[in-house]
Amino acid sequence: MDKVVHFEVPFDDADRAHTFYREAFGWQLQGMPDMGYTMVTTIATDESGRPDEPGGINGGMLAKQGPITAPVIVIGVADLDESLARVEKLGGKVAIGRQAVGDMGFAAYVHDTEGNLIGLWQSA
Repeated sequence: MDKVVHFEVPFDDADRAHTFYREAFGWQLQGMPDMGYTMVTTIATDESGRPDEPGGINGGMLAKQGPITAPVIVIGVADLDESLARVEKLGGKVAIGRQAVGDMGFAAYVHDTEGNLIGLWQSA
């Protein structure tokens, strides 16, 4: 069973969004300017960077772009290519195909059969 491992919140104005989420929810934000991304910590992590409470997830923020215009849940998968093929076989559509994310892993985005955008993640 694949599980939700991350979330992404897109923004129009980075400073405004960062201030809102930091002050409204106490989230810790760490910019990654070279990637145009902000890592979001909503729950404490262990030495490996994984949430230290069962069911807890952290996420990220990025500028609205392409199909990423609303919050996205990201599902961890063992084999991204196999998952993309399965999504298409079941009537979903690939919105953004496999892309490397530094040396951390690979991401893709799909639309489910209801038109929702879902992120997929395969760790390196």
